[in-house]
Order: sequence, then C-alpha cells, then structure tokens
Amino acid sequence: MSTTTNTTDTQTLGLQAKQASALMAKAAAAIKNAALRKLADLLRANVEALQIDNAKDLERAVTAGLATPMVDRLRLTPKVIETCAQGCEQLAAMADIIGEITALRQQPSGIRVGQMRVPIGVFGMIFESRPNVTIEAASLSIKSGNACILRGGSEAIESNKALARLVQQALVDSGLPAHAVQLVQTTDRAVVGELITMSQYVDVIIPRGGKGLIERISRDAKVPVIKHLDGNCHTYVDDPCDLAMAVKVADNAKTNKFSPCNATESLLVARGAAGQFLPLIGAIYAAKGVEMRCDPEALALLQACPDKMVLQPASEADWYEEYLAPVISIKVVAGVDEAIAHINQYSSHHTDAILTRDHMHAQQFLREVDSASVLVNTSTRFADGFEYGLGAEIGISTDKFHARGPVGIEGLTSLKYVVLGEGEVRG
Repeated sequence: MSTTTNTTDTQTLGLQAKQASALMAKAAAAIKNAALRKLADLLRANVEALQIDNAKDLERAVTAGLATPMVDRLRLTPKVIETCAQGCEQLAAMADIIGEITALRQQPSGIRVGQMRVPIGVFGMIFESRPNVTIEAASLSIKSGNACILRGGSEAIESNKALARLVQQALVDSGLPAHAVQLVQTTDRAVVGELITMSQYVDVIIPRGGKGLIERISRDAKVPVIKHLDGNCHTYVDDPCDLAMAVKVADNAKTNKFSPCNATESLLVARGAAGQFLPLIGAIYAAKGVEMRCDPEALALLQACPDKMVLQPASEADWYEEYLAPVISIKVVAGVDEAIAHINQYSSHHTDAILTRDHMHAQQFLREVDSASVLVNTSTRFADGFEYGLGAEIGISTDKFHARGPVGIEGLTSLKYVVLGEGEVRG
C-alpha cells in the first residue's frame, strides 16, 4: 500500500479505489467469501505479531498522556482479534445480497419494474482509536462488493498497518484486487481534507470518532457523509419492572465497558420504582467506582443510603453528556411519558432502552423514542453490528436517511431501478 504524502498520492489512492470497485462489484460471492475466511485465518495465525505492533501504539499513547478510555480503545487483545475473525466468518456465511432484485411488479403497460441492490462504489472511512475498525471496514467492504480507503488515527498507526497487510494478503490470495482496501499510511491530517473532497472517486465518507472530527467532516466534505455525532444513550427503569432484571441490565449497560458509544450515560427511573431500585443500583455503581450525577430527587434517595457513594448534583449539561467514563447521570421521572420526552430532548438519538413489565409502555417507548436503536428489557451494549447479526459494522448512524443504526452490508449498498420488458413501447 502506497504511503500518502501529498495530493497527487491521495488522488492515486482514489483512482486505484475506483478501478478496484468495478472489479469488486462483479466479483463472485464465492470469491468474496473465500477472502473473508482467509482473513479470519490470518488474524488467528498472527495474534502475537499483531500484539507486538499494537504494543508500540499503546506505549506511545501512554507516554503522550492519552486519556484512559482512548488507550482502552486502542488495545488489540486476543479477544478483540477473535471477535474480528468471527465477524469475517459471520459475513462469509451470510447470503450475498448484491444483484438481488426485489419488489418486481407488473405494470399496466406490460413492463415489470423492480429494484436491484448494488454496491455504493468507493467509501472513505476516517476513524480514531480502535484498530479493529480496520478489519470491520475491510470485511464489510469486501462482502458488499465495494472498494474503500481507510484513514485511521495517528495513535493506532502501527496496529492499522499490520492489520491492513493481512487484509491485502487475503485479497491477493483470493484473486481480488489489492487496491480494493487501501490504508492511508501517513498521519498527515491534510490527507483527511483531500479525501473528503474527492467526489470524482469517493461516493460516501464515513467518519467514526470524536464529535469534533465528525462535525469537521460534516462541515467540509463535498461528498455525502454517514455520521453519528455521539452516543448519549439512556436506560429507563419503568414502573412496573422486574427489579432484579432492571438492576442486572442497568449495571451491564453502564459498567460492562465504559468507553463504547453504546454504553448507557443517563439513567431514568420512574418515581414508583425509584425507592427500591436506586439504592440497589447505587451500591453496585459505588462498588465499581462510578460517579453519579443526580437530579434533586435521585440525590436525596441515594444520600440516604448507608453505602459510600460518589454523588454530585447534575447540571443541565450532564443530561446531554457522553461521558465515556465511570460517570452516569440519574433522574427520577414521573413515568414513561416524561422519560420519552426527556430522551427525545437530550439524547443523541443513538440507543435507548426501557426496562418494564408493562407491554403497552414498551410499545409506546418503541414507537415514540426517536433513536436509531430502541430496546426493551435488555442492555444498550447490544447496539452493535456484530450483536445484531450483521457480521460487523462500519459505524452506527444517527442520520435518518439511507442508513440508520449499525451500518452493515445493506448500509453500504444502494438500489437502482430495473425494468424488464418484451418489446413494450409507450403510447
């Protein structure tokens, strides 16, 4: 993969991707699946080597004083690598939707009109921190018959290079074009500005990272952008609820891992359940070092508990905040109506969950909460392409057009109309 050092080199990447996309669009499903299985094998065979390269990034990140959540996102543990390999295999096992014709209908004129699913062409992926995104993006690109240009963060450059080499090997060994997946190997930020304006080569840009990065790309891009700005996710504990289940799920939604965008950042509790629920979850959060920023009602209930807790009054800004840290905002609400109103006002429309025993409340929550993923009686941590059975995800879109929620194969495709006739002419 060529090192990008100037505009000419970036243009070369674009041209190579465009040429490769034409070959990928017509590649047989069996060949694409073989490349994915080969990539899974290579990942498993190179765990130790990948961790050596990853250790260089981790050492540099710690020395630079990178925040703990960012360092956590950088780690290529054996578990992370295995999940990537499984994602490749899951994608390989899925049906190939490219070329599929749907909704074919006979018209009065005699023609039949339907829609065919086709690859988008070339997408540019700009991401930070997590090196496993290199594999997720590459594998989805292969399966969906696209070509892609990947630009990872400088903090993960050695890990991304190592992973990209395995991707290229899998492509070549399977008879697919090497340039179907290209990694920008420089850390020069000017490349981002070039990539997001190459409309002659790039069909869509997918940023995945901090709010600042995504806002900048959305503002400056000259090609369409699939984006999500942040993950201010909510868990609402309803009245009535299964108390034990609610405690278990609210614990997992926050503390399973603090850094992902699908971790719960705000806990809403119905007044009728708060007296029993809050002391229980408060004790668990306290034991795990979670700071709780509370509205006056929640604060009063938790201050009365015997357990030592880190409590703070919540500010207005806390209701909007994506902490990505052991901090959670907590508010007592009257019931499901107030919970929905609060979520629609303050959430980032990423993922929100209700824990309830009331079927009508669950249905109301599903209908009225305006988010990309809405869950009933389960953890927000499930909002993930792999967990949804998509094989992997390119990101989680909070847009309302083209793709929403975890973006898998379908999100990287488009539909074109196809018309089948037998000599009909229009009168």
